Amino acid sequence: MAALALQARGFLELTVPLGRGFRGYRAPPPPRRAPGPRWPDPENLLTPRWQLRPLYAAKQFARYGAASGVAPDSLWPSPEHLRELEAQEREWYPSLETMLESLRVQQQAEEAKRQAREQRIAECMAKMPQMIENWRRQKQERWEKAQAEKERKAQLQAEAQERLGYHVDPRSARFQELLQDLDKQQRKRLKEEKQRQKEVARAAAMAATEAQDLATSGVPSS
Repeated sequence: MAALALQARGFLELTVPLGRGFRGYRAPPPPRRAPGPRWPDPENLLTPRWQLRPLYAAKQFARYGAASGVAPDSLWPSPEHLRELEAQEREWYPSLETMLESLRVQQQAEEAKRQAREQRIAECMAKMPQMIENWRRQKQERWEKAQAEKERKAQLQAEAQERLGYHVDPRSARFQELLQDLDKQQRKRLKEEKQRQKEVARAAAMAATEAQDLATSGVPSS
């Protein structure tokens, strides 16, 4: 027990500051690196991969020279590697003539695109009056068609009212059924009338064609 007390007392005495500017601990110097090149062990799995590349050998030669044991001719790229470097240089660092040609082609493409856009705008502006006229005509035709449909329904309703009498409610089922029947009959008559007009127009066109053929051939018609 006394021995433990003495050890604790000695420890406490060491922790007491020894005075201003006094250092009781001096760090050991860092381990000195062995002179000469340092080559990694390729069989060691902990060896960094970059130390096994040719660039590491080039760094050793640059630092130690002939003492590194690296042959200077081995640092020069092989013909295959040199061709790859030249291809990369042509791709990433093109010549001035190549850049000027690329710029000229790009400017030509932009100019052609601008001219095509201006031509398209000019064509649309030239068609604008006709497009406005067509829009107005279609609008007028839709209005006339809507008015004609409105008048047709009014006539059908008046006819149904006349048949059933004015005392019948137009919202009744009987009135609506008669109105639908009259609508179907009228649509059927209009369809037949359009079909008849088409047949008449077709016959007139055929007759005109025959007359023109006879006139062209010089044969007198009977």
